[in-house]
Formats: sequence, C-alpha cells, structure tokens
Amino acid sequence: MTSSLLIPRGTPRVQYIADGALRVFTYPFPIFAAEDLQVFLGAASQSAGYSVSGAGTTAGGAVTFNTAPAAGTAVTLRRRLTVERTSDFRESGPLPASALNQEFSRLTASVQQVAGDQDLMLRYADTDLPASTQLPGRAERQGKLLSFDSAGNPTVRPPVDEEALSTYAPPGAGAVSRPVRDKLADVVSIKDFGAVGDGTVDDTLAIQAALTTAKAVHVPPGTYRITNTLTLGHGKSLIGAGQSAVIKGASTAFDLIQIPDGYATLSNLRLEQGKAGVRLFGRDGPCVQNSLSDLTLWDPQVGLVFDGYTDPNFPCYWNNVARVLVARPSLHGVWLTRTGAGDTPNANRFHSVRVYSLSAPISGSGFYVEQGKYNNSFFDCEANLSTMAESCFRVGADTDKTLIVNFYAESLGAVPNVRLDAGSVETAIVNLFSAAAGPAIQDLSGGQFTAVNAGYPDKNRLQASRVTQLTVEALRFDTEFVEPEHGGLVELDLASSIYLMSAYGGPVEARLPSAGSANGHTVTIKKTDASANILTITESDGPGPDGRRVALGNRYDFVTLVSNGANWWIVAANSLPANAHYHEGTGLFEPDLNQSLYLVSAWSGDVEARLPAPSAAHAVGRTVTIKKSDTSGHRVTVTSQTGTGPDNEAIPLTGQGHAVTAMSNGAGWHILGRNS
Repeated sequence: MTSSLLIPRGTPRVQYIADGALRVFTYPFPIFAAEDLQVFLGAASQSAGYSVSGAGTTAGGAVTFNTAPAAGTAVTLRRRLTVERTSDFRESGPLPASALNQEFSRLTASVQQVAGDQDLMLRYADTDLPASTQLPGRAERQGKLLSFDSAGNPTVRPPVDEEALSTYAPPGAGAVSRPVRDKLADVVSIKDFGAVGDGTVDDTLAIQAALTTAKAVHVPPGTYRITNTLTLGHGKSLIGAGQSAVIKGASTAFDLIQIPDGYATLSNLRLEQGKAGVRLFGRDGPCVQNSLSDLTLWDPQVGLVFDGYTDPNFPCYWNNVARVLVARPSLHGVWLTRTGAGDTPNANRFHSVRVYSLSAPISGSGFYVEQGKYNNSFFDCEANLSTMAESCFRVGADTDKTLIVNFYAESLGAVPNVRLDAGSVETAIVNLFSAAAGPAIQDLSGGQFTAVNAGYPDKNRLQASRVTQLTVEALRFDTEFVEPEHGGLVELDLASSIYLMSAYGGPVEARLPSAGSANGHTVTIKKTDASANILTITESDGPGPDGRRVALGNRYDFVTLVSNGANWWIVAANSLPANAHYHEGTGLFEPDLNQSLYLVSAWSGDVEARLPAPSAAHAVGRTVTIKKSDTSGHRVTVTSQTGTGPDNEAIPLTGQGHAVTAMSNGAGWHILGRNS
C-alpha cells in the first residue's frame, strides 16, 4: 500500500471474452491489495488458479491465469472493498498526510463501488417525475404480475393467459403447436444479446455471447463494430440479412471470424477490415464440411484463409465456398497455407469466388494455393487485380492436383494470369480467360500441368496422352531456328519438333540426346544456308541415326528421325549419301534391295545377280544399280526371278566398272542406264 495511490475516474469493473489462448487480462483501475480484486469466469467466482499483479499502483495491473480460460468464457474483474473504517485519529495527535491520503482513497473507492452497483440496478431516470418506490405487500403481490399504474407507481395485476401467449400453432395440415419460447429459440438475433449495430458501439461481447449460447444466430440489418475475433464453433451458423448486415472490424490487427472446427455455416453478410475476413483451421477439431456463401469481404489483409494448422488429425478438408466477393485485399484474396505441422488444406471447393482489387494496392495474388494437395478445385472464379499484384492465380510449390476451371484473370499490368511454381504437380487448367498483360500460364513447374483451351498462345497442352483416332484440320509444329555465330556444337533439347539450322558461321555438330531418353520423339533437322560448311548430326552416348553420323552438305538437305528408345532411326531424308553393298563370291547372289548400289566381285568365279520379281512388294518402284568391281575375266550376269532379266534379257557385265541401273514398275524391270 502506498500513500501516493490515486483513485482515477471510472468504474472499477472490466469484462473480456476469452479466446482459449490468452492467459493475461489487465484491469485499468487501482486496488489496495490483491484480495480487493474479485475474479469471475462466467458467473462463477474464482478463488484460485490465478495470480494478481499491480496492487497498490494507480494504473492498475493484471490477472494471470494458470490455464487459459476456455474460448467464449466471459472474464469479469472488479474491485470489491469491505466498507469499513480501520483508522482513528487521536485528539490533538499527529495527522500524517499518508494516513489521510489512504483514508480518502478508500472512501473514494468505496463510493465508486456503490456507484458501480447502482449502475447495474433498475432505477428511475434522473428526469423522471417523483413516483413511489414502495412495492405492494407480500399478500397483495402473491401470484400476481408486477406492473405500473396510470401514475407510474408500482402495482400488481392478475396473470395473463399464459397458454395463449406461450403456444405457437403454424398454419398447414400436419402442423403441431409449440411453445413460443421454443419457437423463438430456433434462431436468435445478436440484438437479443445486446448488440446495437450503430457502427460505433463495440458489439463484440454481444455477438460472441449469442454465438456461444445458440446454434443458429441471425444478424439483422446494421453495422456491428467489433474489436476482437468472433469464433463460430462446431455445427453453428451465423446468417445475416445480406449486404445490409455488416460486421466491421476496428482494424486489420485481428481476424474478423474464425472457424476452428467443422460443420459451421456462415452466410449473407458483409465483412469489413480484418487481418483475415474468415480463417478456417482445425484448432478445436477437424475443420471439415464448413459452408461459406453469399459473403462480401471489404478491405481485409486476406479475404479467406484456409490453414492446415498444427495437428494432422484436425485437417482443413472438404469445405465449400460459393458466391463470395473479396474486394480490395492488401495481400491475398484467397490463401491456402499451413502455419504448423498439420496437413495441407485438401479437397476444398470454391465456386463463383471473385477477388477484385478496384485499383487498390495488392502485394500478393488473387488466389494463392501455397500449400494444398489432392483436388482443391476452383470453378467459375475470377481475379481482377491492380498492376502491382504478384499474379491472378498462383499455385505454390507444395501442391498437387489443383483444378482450375473457367477462370477469369484480368489486370491492366503485366501480371501473370496463372503462375505455376517449381514443385507444383499435376495442375489442371480448363477454359482460362487471360485478360492480364502477363503470360497466360507462367510455368516454373517444368511442365507439370495440363491445360485445355487455356490462354494464348498455347491454348491446349496434352501430355502423355494416347489418341486412338485423330482428325487434324491444321497440324502445326513448334519450329526453332538455330544459327551458331561461329559454328560448333549444338545440344538439341527436343523442345521443338523442327530445327532449321544454319552452318553459315562454321561447321555445326547437332547432337541429339541419347535415344534411351527420347523414346517416341520425332524431330526434323534441315540445313538452311548455302555455305560449304557441313551440318553433322550425332547422338549423345550413341552411334547416331541408323548407327552412324549423318552429314547434311547442301542447302535444303533435311533428315527426319524417330527414337524407339534404343536407337535413332531415319524415316525421311533427301540428298543423303547413297547406301552401297559389296558382295564377293561365286554362283547365285540375290540382292535384298535394301541398298541402291551393289558392288559385285566375280574374282573367284562367275556370279548371277538375280533381282526379285518386279511385282514383289519390296521391288515395286525401286531403282537399283549393279556394278562389277573386279578385274578378272569372270562375268556378273544380271537376271530376275521372272523373265530373263531387265528389259527381258540377261545382262552380262564382263569388265571392271561395267554396270546396269534398272527400275521396277511392278510389271517388269526396266533399264535406266547401262555400261557394258
């Protein structure tokens, strides 16, 4: 106790609504000793489980609970003194100032206590005309109702027809009568608990008391100012009267509404300000099957937050959001994240959710699925953002199977319409309208997405797809022009289907990736310049197309290649060096027509080079040359399986260099050139 303790103006009483986490509650009035402070949880007076600090100081102090009071509990702190006099000043004795100050302080505190008690009593107004305060006698008032006569004095009257007033009979066949009290309890109004709704009075305690007491709570038209977070518990509903029912936060320092459990309903409200307009997280139980609909959220830091939180047994799954507008958020419109060791928010559904910045600054994204796996889906949603936004829709690194359908993205600046972070997996984008000046799909995921009718210029991307029958009206190939300044090695990544390559600056080696890493890929390489420099096609860790290096020497030479996972194979080309086959032996030799030139040696004896029947499938349209390569006197005779040979004669090749070139038209072999 101190001689300088002053008693400031005010009521020595303060109340709070606990949030389940806060343990320290301040009292802004002085007390003489810790015993002078009464502590209530709800209506229950507490005598243990807490400590009091700040006794003897004018500014007051704090009560610290050993365990945080349960969320929604009313915490009341009030000064309560025993009205008594404990000091006595002797006649003509010393009169110390400290003793007088102490006595006056206790007297002032006692008067404040009495005044505070009177504030809680029914009483006549100060301007009321004089009236009796005397109640009728016990016998007179027994079994009667207290009322007031024509002069405003207390009197009694007979009880009313309770049956008539306490029964509600709805119209319609099969309806049953119910007590009016039960009928009214179906849905309570926050005004039933003292909410004012004038935009000035703090309605936090009244709204939370309604949410704590009732299962279904109605918000009538009005602007209800709150200074702390409202908690919407398991299975409860808070439903407003539409845009005329406004819950307005005093700042953005706290969440407006938190849903820490499941099966709650929030609908038909306008929410203003808030660190988060609505935050869903599994604090008290699994945060599942909650419904948010027909809401507008104005000027929040983040409109909707879905938080995986700290406990994987209390996940944030299967929640449903429909017809919600988030206007002028400063960070994100909708944010799926995880602030602890819980699971990521999964399988949540968003339909017709619009984020609109109205040119106000926004530093984040309209929609940001920072963390979320397994089918978080967004249907018919929209983000219309100012130029400083990060993206209209961002899919973060810790995501899997995010589904975006009929998304509308718009911004006047170079804002990405959809951004896919590295690490995101299997994002599906269908029918993207991209009206922002940035890329339609900013892909940092390495192609880990599927897009159909999604943005410009790549409206469709099908990956790892198998088509049984396909009709194509206009087939377009991604084409890349490559011209090394000084020639040299070019590693082909197969990101394009056609490479137009110039060796004008010097000889170029175009190196294909290993066939084993390119199974199914088809690529065409064409030389575009007229220089004498060679364009050589090789393979990384492999022999090259058809098992060799391929050289394109002239302008417009090309080769088309396909990998079967084991080798690169040539399937089309022009102006390639001719394939040749050398044969040495005697007797019958039957060319297989896999080569266009056969060099035949008759050094050991005569050789018959017998062509297949001209109607054979591998012969029709073929041109083949057979040339004698040795200097012996033995001959090489060219015949065919039907007829005697080309132009119906057996062609003898007797000297070195003698040759014949023949072509099959399917009916016969015809000589195109002969040197014999």
